[in-house]
Amino acid sequence: MRENAGRFRVVLRTSLGFAGLGLGSSVAGSGVVALLLLLQGLPNDVGDRGWILGIVAAGIVAVSLLVGTLWTAWLQRRTAIWFVLGRPPAESEARRALRLPVDMAVVSGTLWLIGTTVLGVLAGVLGSAADAAAMATTIGLGGLTTVGLTYLAAEWVARPVMTIALHVVPPRGSLPVTVLTRLIVTWALTCGVPLVGVLLVATPPDFGSGDHTASLIMLSVIGLVVGALGTALLARAVAAPLHRLRVALDKIARGDNEVVVDVDDSSEIGLLQTSVNQLASGLREQARMRDLFGRHVGAEVARHALEYGASLSGDVREVTALFVDVVDSTALAYRTPPEELVGKLNRLFAAVVTAVNARGGLVNKFQGDAALCVFGAPTRLSDAPTAALAAARAIRDAVRETGELDLGIGVSSGPVFAGQLGSSSRLEYTVIGDAVNEAARLTELAKAVPSRILASDAAVSGALRGERAFWTEHGALELRGRQEPTPTWTAGPEPQDG
Repeated sequence: MRENAGRFRVVLRTSLGFAGLGLGSSVAGSGVVALLLLLQGLPNDVGDRGWILGIVAAGIVAVSLLVGTLWTAWLQRRTAIWFVLGRPPAESEARRALRLPVDMAVVSGTLWLIGTTVLGVLAGVLGSAADAAAMATTIGLGGLTTVGLTYLAAEWVARPVMTIALHVVPPRGSLPVTVLTRLIVTWALTCGVPLVGVLLVATPPDFGSGDHTASLIMLSVIGLVVGALGTALLARAVAAPLHRLRVALDKIARGDNEVVVDVDDSSEIGLLQTSVNQLASGLREQARMRDLFGRHVGAEVARHALEYGASLSGDVREVTALFVDVVDSTALAYRTPPEELVGKLNRLFAAVVTAVNARGGLVNKFQGDAALCVFGAPTRLSDAPTAALAAARAIRDAVRETGELDLGIGVSSGPVFAGQLGSSSRLEYTVIGDAVNEAARLTELAKAVPSRILASDAAVSGALRGERAFWTEHGALELRGRQEPTPTWTAGPEPQDG
């Protein structure tokens, strides 16, 4: 309801603006020209039949108002339909809407040209060639001023229409309107036409027998008023959009990529507005890709890749690996519907990600119903074993609390290769080393341990005393692929004495 009311107000304001512009510019222009003619004494110079000029001029003004109103309405008829209905215009309708300022200037210019020709010829018939030249020149200059103001004002009034049309036909390539065009029109209004009028009045041959001083004062006043209006319209057409662009760019510089600038100008300014929107859209897409990249490989890996680039390189790091795997996953998949199983795994992995991220680690990869987590790469940690052991306990406790799944967790510390593996077209950040293999082997054995966690001696001995208090020796175990037994530790829910 509010949206419809707002659109109705915009439609009403725009329609009244066009109507007022056409009527006001014609009446004001005609009044100024009539006053100048009276000051120059041109009607009296043609003799006793000067009243004919007055009647014909009044008739031309009346006919011009009627014809101009009907002509403008006819040109706007298709634009008014989609604008009032609030529907997007077709491409042809949008292009027609963008021509509204030019069309209104053409209507005004055509009517003034007809009036200038008719009254100029009539003045020549009733008076002399000099009277015809004076009449045509005065009316012509008045018409040029009115046409210029009509064009600039129509661009301002048509902004709501042009904003919608430019969404369909954005400015590109050869522009129908340029900033230079507006500057030339404004210069003609503020300087060109008034100065030409002053020169014609002040220099021979004399146009009319009236008081030239009064005419010069009138021309000066017209120049000041028209200059102020023209400059204001130019400022609104150029400075206001540039101000909005500056504000939008400031927001983008501060990291706000949700900026959208209304494209309401078909000149170079419209190209700038479109470019700013494309810039913001590109930054939003980059942020979205960075977010997706970070979600797939981990925020730290994404940051590392963006900082150092994509290369098949890495280094040897002292890390602590944490491996999580679901107990009896094959049987679980057999008796559980896929959608339900995925939901349980997602809740498990959410607990893993929360515990690992909170302690500065990296969830390196998900492998079906298992996950490999790394502490110490790519971001170095001052105490990776403590962080990994604490994360293992947190994951175990969180999963037990839900009661949905059973799991085993293995933790091991040691030197590994950490870096990018793959090819130039497909890379993956990973860690390779005995510590990773040991963590995976410990995970398999941990599934049969009541605490569901087994850690290597290197991981526990490298942790801080406060964390070691949670762990007790479990004994030496035979790990697959190793010839000697491996000392292991297990964790209870509470710190152990001693």
